[in-house]
Amino acid sequence: MSQPATEYNPATFPMFGLDFSALSEQAVASMVAHTMRTPAQGVGLIITPNIQHISLLPHNPALLHACQHAALLTCDGFPLYYYAKWRGKPAHGRVTGRGIAAKLVAQPALLAQHRLFMVLDSAETVRIAQDWAAQHGLADQLECAVPAMGFDKRPADMDALARQIAQHGTTLLFMGVGAPRSEIFVDQYRALLPPCWALCIGQGLLIAFGCVPTPPGLVERFNLEWLWRIVLEPRRLVGRYACSALGFLRAVIKDSLHRG
Repeated sequence: MSQPATEYNPATFPMFGLDFSALSEQAVASMVAHTMRTPAQGVGLIITPNIQHISLLPHNPALLHACQHAALLTCDGFPLYYYAKWRGKPAHGRVTGRGIAAKLVAQPALLAQHRLFMVLDSAETVRIAQDWAAQHGLADQLECAVPAMGFDKRPADMDALARQIAQHGTTLLFMGVGAPRSEIFVDQYRALLPPCWALCIGQGLLIAFGCVPTPPGLVERFNLEWLWRIVLEPRRLVGRYACSALGFLRAVIKDSLHRG
């Protein structure tokens, strides 16, 4: 049975000038499944930062604003989690967008109370999402959209997407078009969006639906998902990961010096 979301303020800890949640992955998924945002609360934006997010913060004011005004921030990337543990922060394991999405998709009965909206990357992913919803009696609750390439550079397209999400009466929004576009869109258009949980999960739904292969067990055990993704998409990811790693290292040095 659903309950209105209280002003959810679980234990947090400061890092990189932001407040990170100490909730576990299962606790976040349970909170999203069992509680509803009220009109007074509006959008509950959930961001799961990795090293790319942290490296972009000094150069992307819109992403920084989104992180500062998120309902929850979690340590997705293993470097963030290990850095938090080194600093003595109360992080209880990685809390990934992929993991949250997988836990929700695996328990569709918990989502029966929600109006679901998924912003996806392709018509094929939409078909897979609709098949999943139909199999679990959620077809009437699900609506999907595939924004055109570069939609985040066109205010008219973003306005139309926000209004489509609102017209559906969305209570649980999955943003699967990648960082930082998803986070910035939700933050900038929260005035048009309905009261809902908004999960910015990148490829999380693609993996949960089996569209993208999951890493082998040993890869996950030794936190080598980044290497696994590079093997799958070397031309797209090698440069991005190198820049993100350097940016994250600078952020760690700065944060360590300021102890904030």
